[in-house]
Amino acid sequence: MSATRPTTGAPLPRLVATDLDGTLVRSDGAVSEYTATVLRRLDELDVPVIFVTGRPLRWTEVVFEHVGSHGLAIVSNGALVWDVAAGLARAERAMAPAETLAVADRLRAACPGTAYATETVAGFGMEPGFMRHVDDDEIPRAPLAELATQPLLKLLALHPELDPDEFLARADRAVGDTVTVTRSSTTALLEISAAGVTKASTLAQVAADLGVAAEEVIAFGDMPNDLPMLTWAGTSYAMADAHPQVTACAGNVAPGHDEDGVARVLAGVFGL
Repeated sequence: MSATRPTTGAPLPRLVATDLDGTLVRSDGAVSEYTATVLRRLDELDVPVIFVTGRPLRWTEVVFEHVGSHGLAIVSNGALVWDVAAGLARAERAMAPAETLAVADRLRAACPGTAYATETVAGFGMEPGFMRHVDDDEIPRAPLAELATQPLLKLLALHPELDPDEFLARADRAVGDTVTVTRSSTTALLEISAAGVTKASTLAQVAADLGVAAEEVIAFGDMPNDLPMLTWAGTSYAMADAHPQVTACAGNVAPGHDEDGVARVLAGVFGL
């Protein structure tokens, strides 16, 4: 496996897709000046860089200055495509309230003690049993039935005791046939989207709109929610400290996120 251009003489990628946390963004939450410079160079070369993240919109906006003139971001694991320049949603792939509540009931029956939170374009809500949050006093707390009265971009499920991978496995058995269940946290926190909604399925739609094929995409990620995207893209990189499943799936390994791994690979691939 390599952290440089995968195949000598191969055509250059026409689109870059990168996860944020644990991938493009450093541990301190910043995008380094080196990485920002590489992204600007790619924008000058007319190569779109699309942020493809599990983050909700409100946590992605802080890095929008780095998406360049193309200005697209895929957030909430593919449930929302955001046009940064226009400041509006280009596509939403949400779960209906009845579907959300049915899935939550099945998962809570399979994993007693599960608590939920909800993500919409408008914001975030939590059940009383959900983890405390940095903006706790400003976030609505109520039973899920009161929070899920409109279509959700993402349902978050938290278990206080289960191992994260075990929680994911149980959830897949309980509800995985009706929705998409994944995770990106080191805690037992699951991210649930409508059936068929993944980073890959939404990225494929965006790429098609841009006239870009899967084999022309280079993608970077580090956690299980990146697996569909890394499998779909023609060239894929796991970060050096990625989840073992991601490392096994990706075709290549990049330096870690605190070493500007994404930018260093891209600089090598594009000869920057």
